[in-house]
Amino acid sequence: MKVNAYGTPNGATPLGPIQIDRREPGPKDIVVDIAFCGVCHSDLHTARGEWDGTKYPCVPGHEIIGTIRTVGGEVSKFAVGETVGIGCMVGSCGHCGSCKAGLENYCENGWIGTYNGDSADSPGHTQGGYSQTIVVPEHFVLKIRHSHDQLNAVAPLLCAGITTYSPLKHWGAGPGKKVGIVGIGGLGHMGIKLAHALGAHVVAFTTSPSKRQDALDLGADEVVVSRNEDEMAAHVGSFDLILDAVSASHDLDAFTALLHRDGALVLLGVPDTPHPTPDFGGLVFGRKTIAGSLIGGIPETQEMLDFCAEHGIVSDIEMIQIQDIETAYDRMQKSDVRYRFVIDNASLESAA
Repeated sequence: MKVNAYGTPNGATPLGPIQIDRREPGPKDIVVDIAFCGVCHSDLHTARGEWDGTKYPCVPGHEIIGTIRTVGGEVSKFAVGETVGIGCMVGSCGHCGSCKAGLENYCENGWIGTYNGDSADSPGHTQGGYSQTIVVPEHFVLKIRHSHDQLNAVAPLLCAGITTYSPLKHWGAGPGKKVGIVGIGGLGHMGIKLAHALGAHVVAFTTSPSKRQDALDLGADEVVVSRNEDEMAAHVGSFDLILDAVSASHDLDAFTALLHRDGALVLLGVPDTPHPTPDFGGLVFGRKTIAGSLIGGIPETQEMLDFCAEHGIVSDIEMIQIQDIETAYDRMQKSDVRYRFVIDNASLESAA
């Protein structure tokens, strides 16, 4: 089926209107008409060819909220008319140890991204949520239990929400734990909200004193300006967990020094250039960990969505029309968004 989309034929050309083909649904497929799609930094990096391996034409978007139009004959968990979500994955091998454990995001044979992943469908790779409609296997479709008026702000949960929720849960954030969140942006603002809702004592780290009140409003118990040596020194050796949502290369020792014995600094971004080599002595003598975490599996993503619905958690967003996507990308590069852009996909009706 032909659908309107926004994409680019190469990394040097701005995104614009194109038509793409979506496969006819198979017995285990679900056809979703997309209402909203969040805008992630990964979209920008991929579309503009800033990461190796972009497949063109590129249609980004992996924070998708929509309504089911059609279900295949073997679909059992969903029905026509339901509101659903689709995140960063639309496939995995299904049989490796990670997949069997519900950790499709660590598929040992490589999971399939919602865009820029290998596909038998035209044009040979997946194309994402900057489009009117998408066809996805039932296993990778998620139930949405938020109210209708929150749906646009739910979209970023499919990436920013699960990217922070998964490490918070894995490393046991909750009552009695002190958790730091480094960077108050698309990921960091969700980390603050989720850590607070899980019951942890939350400390936000920012380089900008002007963001102090914003972080407190999001749910932080304390805010530390990381360039202030006295403020940093006051927290040495006290954290159980720190989530680092800054993707630029920076000094990790400043944060590992804040960890308690057995504490973990978990990196959520991959910098363009490597971080400086950390002080391994500080890790060895405190049995501390520097770790990484990548989105979350399908069961945990559903758990996160249900948790957020129960606690009234959504992203802080700015709505845009698809025609404004390049302006949004430029603003994202300047960190000029609070805290996530979301596309109104109805604007694709005129994108022919």
